[in-house]
Amino acid sequence: MANRPPTATPQLSRRTKTLLIVAAVALVVLLGGARLVDVYVDWAWFGEVGFRGVFTTILWTRVLQFVVAALLMGGLLALNLVIAYRVRPVFVPVAGAGAEDPVARYRTVVLARPRWFAIGIPAVVALIAGLSAQADWQTVQLFLNSTPFGVEDPVFGHDISFYVFQLPFYRWLLSWLFVAIAVSFVAALVAHYLFGGIRLAGRNGAVAPAARAHLAVLVGTFVLFKAVAYFFDRYELLFSDRKAAEGGANFFGATYTDLNAAMPAKLILLIIALICAAAFFSAVVLRNLQIPAIALALLVLSSVLVGAAWPAVLEQFSVRPNAIDREADSISRNIAATRQAFALNNVGVIPYAPQVASAAGNAAVPPQDVANSQATLNNIRIQDPSRLNRTFAVQQQLTNFYAFSPQLDIDRYPIGDQRQDFVLAAREINPDALIGNQQDWINRHLVYTHGQGIVSAPADRVNVPSNAEASQGGLPAFDVSDSSNPGPFNISPDGARIYYGEFLGGTDDYAIVGGNPGLAPREFDGPGRPASAYTGPGGVSLGNWAQRLIFAAAYGERNILFNGSIGSDSRIIYNRTPIERVEKVAPWLRTDVDPYPAVVDGRLQWIVDGYTTLPRYPYAQQVDLGQATSDSLRPATPAGSAGYMRNSVKATVDAYSGEVKLYQIDEQDPVLKTWMGVFPDVVRPASEISPSLRAHFRYPEDIFKVQRELLTRYHVENPRDFFSTQNFWTIPEDPTRESNASIPPYYLLAGDPRPGAIPDTQFQMTSTLLALSRPNLSAYMSVSSEPETYGQMTVLELPAQLTGDQRGPQGPQQVQAELLTSNSVNQGLFPLRQSGTPVQVQYGNLLTLPVAGGLLYVEPIYVERNAQTSFPQLFGVIARFNNGDIGYAPTLQGALQAAFQGVPLPPGLTVPGLGPTPSQPSQATPGANTGGGPLPSGVPGQALSPELSEAVTGMNDALDRLAQAQAARDYRGIGDAEAALDAAIQRFRNATGAAATPTGG
Repeated sequence: MANRPPTATPQLSRRTKTLLIVAAVALVVLLGGARLVDVYVDWAWFGEVGFRGVFTTILWTRVLQFVVAALLMGGLLALNLVIAYRVRPVFVPVAGAGAEDPVARYRTVVLARPRWFAIGIPAVVALIAGLSAQADWQTVQLFLNSTPFGVEDPVFGHDISFYVFQLPFYRWLLSWLFVAIAVSFVAALVAHYLFGGIRLAGRNGAVAPAARAHLAVLVGTFVLFKAVAYFFDRYELLFSDRKAAEGGANFFGATYTDLNAAMPAKLILLIIALICAAAFFSAVVLRNLQIPAIALALLVLSSVLVGAAWPAVLEQFSVRPNAIDREADSISRNIAATRQAFALNNVGVIPYAPQVASAAGNAAVPPQDVANSQATLNNIRIQDPSRLNRTFAVQQQLTNFYAFSPQLDIDRYPIGDQRQDFVLAAREINPDALIGNQQDWINRHLVYTHGQGIVSAPADRVNVPSNAEASQGGLPAFDVSDSSNPGPFNISPDGARIYYGEFLGGTDDYAIVGGNPGLAPREFDGPGRPASAYTGPGGVSLGNWAQRLIFAAAYGERNILFNGSIGSDSRIIYNRTPIERVEKVAPWLRTDVDPYPAVVDGRLQWIVDGYTTLPRYPYAQQVDLGQATSDSLRPATPAGSAGYMRNSVKATVDAYSGEVKLYQIDEQDPVLKTWMGVFPDVVRPASEISPSLRAHFRYPEDIFKVQRELLTRYHVENPRDFFSTQNFWTIPEDPTRESNASIPPYYLLAGDPRPGAIPDTQFQMTSTLLALSRPNLSAYMSVSSEPETYGQMTVLELPAQLTGDQRGPQGPQQVQAELLTSNSVNQGLFPLRQSGTPVQVQYGNLLTLPVAGGLLYVEPIYVERNAQTSFPQLFGVIARFNNGDIGYAPTLQGALQAAFQGVPLPPGLTVPGLGPTPSQPSQATPGANTGGGPLPSGVPGQALSPELSEAVTGMNDALDRLAQAQAARDYRGIGDAEAALDAAIQRFRNATGAAATPTGG
């Protein structure tokens, strides 16, 4: 029997309709209005920095993707709903007399307003789909601007660009087609049930022929797309992590099982999927669902047997028993691809056999070898930037709201005709450190607007040597370059003012500069200095009420609207951190976490390293960037993974004007070329880099850590050795920190580490590597930051075994343990511990340096007196050459003299902080304390003054007496020896002071 006549549907009153419309409009204004304000604020900012093309390219890409996805999802859904409506049964029978159709009332509502549902539901789905699709704008742009790599994969012979630019787009498009068909199928299924094409009443129910044909076409189309997915799945096997997932040999890429089981299985499943799709399409004509059902069951069964069981059986019974042979080709491909993806192809691994002595002491080192190491010995860094933040803060911060970065920076500058590495810290404004009335809105945003200058200190010296009593020794030899003092770097007044810096990253950290003359508060420019006013080009105009209203709404601050000092010339400065500015103008770059300041042509510039990365690269190892870049100074943070990484861009941010410039430094990187096609004229060519700027480029830390992590395994070339983990290395733990985290790499000036290289000074980054699960040193890794050899990486591979009674090269933990238990170090620290002043001993970075055919270890020791205003001071230096004597002294030269006992040093050798020997003219370093005169020891070939010789002899005698008294527990003797040592040290200072000014470090 037919359905009952539909009952009347309830009608909304006019008042209710009006209220609903008003509520909808208010909701749109609240949600959309805030978004429009944010869009305008970004648009204005991009215009200020001159990168509005980036904003519009991203905006229009997202808009187009939104429209396309919305039309695809909404259009397909609307089409299927219309089809279901058009083919609905005229009469919907109800099984059994007196039975009631369970969906009759819903059908009545829909049929009363069919257009509302036919348009409204697809519109909502289209909106959701469009918002989701527009986020993947990078995938689309990489596909449209794909650049060939010129490298083919070893399996299919396709250019790598297919896998990293085109394949992701095809998979992304296919995923949206899957979603569109799935949503359409569900909507059609519900619509046919609602309109009576599908009936569940009765014993078996019934499906109308039109509904059956409609749903069969949708399922057939879905299965057809699945066949296409199987086709692309073959290429995805080149990114396989099967071995890593199984816990076996940790290499990436298609394995023997993938190539010989999984790949054929994909082709078989592809054919079965095509047959299954054809079976569903045939249901339109045959009007029989048994054949499609059988085909679908065959596809499911095949995916289990062929797609999963077959590869598992092959892996278990053929590959694992013979893995070293089966996987050799795959491992070779993995090694080659990883080196290609992470720029490790040209790393020079050089055998280095240091002249390691037996336990008895040093081996004889030819004097010429020491002479050839002057480039390293003359520049040994004893200042650890990770220990000096509080020292800089107490000595040079000046106010509570100035601040220095927790991790100070190292860079080099020309001083006269020499280069010097400096510890550097920009004196920035820190809004979070404002207290009391300083936090008032006017003070925070109109008065305390900028930092002031850069503080520097030579990295290889201190002001004067420290001792147990003195509180002003062991400090950095500070120099300040700011708006009132050009300092050693010749900085300009405006170039020294820091309106953009690392501490200015909060959502409320904006500054308003300029304004009505006489009404605007003058900006604080430092203690004792007159107030200043910003005259640079940075910031967005607040010159009209519309602008002020928009930014008042953006920041939720009515003072922007009503403050009388804001006038026609006022501008608002925001997005003020260097990393934030670079990432906004180049959202496709991954930036290094450590931007560093450099004075370039009189202006303070922030230099930010930019990386082009890809999540995957065929056969290449995927690296967890958070883990790989963590060390004892930086905890591991989520940072995603990468299968490709290049340091292709150097960016600068002017600390005063905020100007952002991006430079191309890798002209061969296809990923960068692709992005330069997306955003033309954003990245400047390398030819526009000035020599003065290039001279301050450092090889960045993050990519060095990633390459270091990879080289622990991928220096091995033989696939059999790789599979067996033979000769693998590991990154040592930092022995100077309590955590078990990795040792950080170190920037320093030193000679070229390659044996036989020209003895010239290089600014480089270095790290040591250990044997796998062993404490012995296995390799020394360094990379050059010099303009001529930038990125040139050298790995010195040390011998695994030595003969006779020789001891192998020691790793940092072994060296640290012997240093801290040595008599010389304990004797040096004894006066400090007996001084009566509570102190905390801190150990600075342990440097390992290839010197004179051997290895020199140098470590500074800092002390911090337990007081409210305490700070670390350099108290002494430890040095050791090879496995020989451990030298400790308040100065570096003293420690080196003790470490090189018995090794003839040639006349003319310059030791840091002492200046030249008598055979060389003295070259003073402007702005730093220097010294002159001979080595203060009985080193062969060196002449000592009688006073200095007497002082050194007295110190040695006193130390011997002190050691004997300590061994005998003769406390009176200990006191007498300490008094004699103090007197000898004072005679030493008087003698060196008579010859020259006090020496440093």
